[in-house]
Amino acid sequence: MFEYNSIADLLRLAQKNNTTIAQIVIKSEAEEYETTEALVTNKMQQRLDIFAASIKNGLDDEGLSTSGMVGTDAKKIEAMPPLILGNIAHRALLYALAVSEGNAKMHKIVACPTAGSCGIVPGAVFAVGEAKGADREKYSSAMFTAAGIGNIIAKNACVAGAVGGCQAECGTAAAMAAAAVVDILNGSNEQMVHAATLALKNVLGLVCDPVAELVEVPCVKRNGFHAVHALTAAEMAMAGVKSFIPPDEVITAMYEIGRLIPVSLRETSEGGLAKTPTAREKQAQLQNN
Repeated sequence: MFEYNSIADLLRLAQKNNTTIAQIVIKSEAEEYETTEALVTNKMQQRLDIFAASIKNGLDDEGLSTSGMVGTDAKKIEAMPPLILGNIAHRALLYALAVSEGNAKMHKIVACPTAGSCGIVPGAVFAVGEAKGADREKYSSAMFTAAGIGNIIAKNACVAGAVGGCQAECGTAAAMAAAAVVDILNGSNEQMVHAATLALKNVLGLVCDPVAELVEVPCVKRNGFHAVHALTAAEMAMAGVKSFIPPDEVITAMYEIGRLIPVSLRETSEGGLAKTPTAREKQAQLQNN
């Protein structure tokens, strides 16, 4: 009754039931797993606590990752007042870096949709939520909206860098975050969908080229960039800007582009930044330790 396999399905169900995308996702989860909406919502509340803790833990830990490649950039951003970005974008950048650095240092995170893109959704959502005074119910709604978008992309394309490049990881996360931010801003279902689409289509073709086969460089900094990217998409959607290419067609294009990306640029560390002289030197150093 509440099953959805496309963005069009999600919007149709929301319109038919005169409700939000988040509520359709909750109902669908309850229906699929034969449980109650209350239990589904409770699970999300637990995830919210992990999201919040991952931001705090990332900011509190001033050490480096085991490789020594990442771990201190969030503290640098925290120590510097916004120079160009506004306060919300600055905080989204900070939180996204903190969570992603925490992942590299083995802190507990929510893979959203993957560990490599774990900072984007919490970075954008909590930065906006704090600024707008969101309560737990609103945070929960935003995360269910994000989940619905991520679920559709996973069904019709992919969310793994090894399959579709980083467009599948950071691109999907940015789409999820953009839709969630519009939810926090009380935008319409259509605005949520267009925010997600605008965010995703401007990340198409992004390769996955981790240095030394670790989810650290360039992954951590990409989380910071794409958290702010998600805010841009949300701002555009709230102003009434729409994607010329329909959402489901963008997702299909993402899948096709992912198939065209060479294997060397799909999380194999055989191309791109992973094969620069500095990256090769670092990989050799780590292998010899």
